[in-house]
Amino acid sequence: MDYVIGYTVGHDVSARDWQLKKNGGQWLLGKTMDSFCPIGPAIVTKDELSDPHKLGLRCRVNGQTMQNSNTDQLVFKTEALVSHLSRFVTLHPGDIILTGTPPGVGVFRKPNPIYLKRGDVVECEIDGIGTITNKVV
Repeated sequence: MDYVIGYTVGHDVSARDWQLKKNGGQWLLGKTMDSFCPIGPAIVTKDELSDPHKLGLRCRVNGQTMQNSNTDQLVFKTEALVSHLSRFVTLHPGDIILTGTPPGVGVFRKPNPIYLKRGDVVECEIDGIGTITNKVV
């Protein structure tokens, strides 16, 4: 794992209207608009975490927990992700790989989907790394 410097928190924002309706169902545009992937609050080096695959993680919207899981639930571990991706994409120092999202995504909640709206405050947190807080504008 010499090629991984550390871990951080990423807020994987999605414009569901662009993903699901306005763009013919093509997901890329709805996930790549300016400001759509804030990260932080820091990069925690791998030597600072005893096991990056055993960390609690949460997402709260306006103080209400929407997602609550653990990195031990990741389908693929870091080593496997880097190995697989490097078969198709040239990875460079500084590249960031997001590993996925835990259950509880608002758009897929039944029976009533939940969408972010202007003024909402979103907190994404991973134990041992920190919390990133963003206001929807």
